[in-house]
Amino acid sequence: MTLLANHPQRSEITERLRQNIVLRRLDAAAFGELDGQLAIMDYKKGDVLLSQGAHDMEQYFVIDGILKRVVASPTGKEMILRFAQEDDMDTSYAAWKLHTPAPYSIRAVTKAQVAKLALPKWAGFLDRHPDLKEDFEYEIMHLMSEVMAHTITLHLLDAPGRVHRFMRKHAELAERLPKKELAAYLNISPETLSRLKQRGKI
Repeated sequence: MTLLANHPQRSEITERLRQNIVLRRLDAAAFGELDGQLAIMDYKKGDVLLSQGAHDMEQYFVIDGILKRVVASPTGKEMILRFAQEDDMDTSYAAWKLHTPAPYSIRAVTKAQVAKLALPKWAGFLDRHPDLKEDFEYEIMHLMSEVMAHTITLHLLDAPGRVHRFMRKHAELAERLPKKELAAYLNISPETLSRLKQRGKI
């Protein structure tokens, strides 16, 4: 773990973070406040950033690679709720605010580089920057809506319909995601996904 302020690629990483969906409206002075707080972490495919049930939670900004949000049942059955790629973010902010354990895990789908900081520090920063807090909380609501829409889609659409919706909304991810991960997200088998791909559905 290296703080952004001390990272050898500080300028390149800062440039990427300035494009992040949450951080892009920060002025230079406000972004400078984060410089000594953001830890830059490199993760391998499959690494766990957050474990379901954890109480120590962090805010994550994706610099490179893809993360997934996963929820598991008591029997171990898993469901992928969403993916986050470059310039996106993930968080368990709502659970932290409610003083409840993390309701899902966050893992690296691919090799990934992420900027992170503890949620109490992030919340303090938000309190000092009300405009950012408004943007961030809007993004939280958008993510919750996205996850709900995905869950409904799994119940209402057949396999071709799910694939079509994914391509319409997330075409840029289709070639980047491992087939196994995309199939799991759509709740279909990799074989079904391959057949639909051959038919030009993806």
